[in-house]
Amino acid sequence: MQLFSNYPLTAALTAIVFAQVIKIPIRFIATREFIPGLAFSTGGMPSSHSAAVTALSTSVGLVEGFSSTLFALAAVFSIITMFDASGVRRHAGEHATVLNRLVKDFQILIDGAKNWEKKGEYQKKEDLKELLGHEPIEVFFGAISGIVVASFLFNFY
Repeated sequence: MQLFSNYPLTAALTAIVFAQVIKIPIRFIATREFIPGLAFSTGGMPSSHSAAVTALSTSVGLVEGFSSTLFALAAVFSIITMFDASGVRRHAGEHATVLNRLVKDFQILIDGAKNWEKKGEYQKKEDLKELLGHEPIEVFFGAISGIVVASFLFNFY
């Protein structure tokens, strides 16, 4: 049970859960779509990656001191993670969107050229996951979420 007394770990995990769950009402307010599955998906507002790493960094800073080596390590880890979430992963999602469109366009071309008997079977392919990364604003609000969660939980440790 010592695991639950680890404040930085608790703060980071709580921030992940908070960021994932809050995606549902944010999406509902923005689009009027109620999609509970967002709690288990990647991408979206806010970034749970950013929330987790900033909660971890904030809690380490609060416990060990913001001038400690451990905080420096956590802060650099956070920056790299958030850069990746808004850069590489976001671009991979954009590539998936383009590839999915190309596959669909190619399928239309093939279907138009031939009267394929097994067309239904061919269409049973799965699209690439397009929502992989985050826009910079999603990373920013993920970071704010992490800082708020870690600061709030600090009062209980």
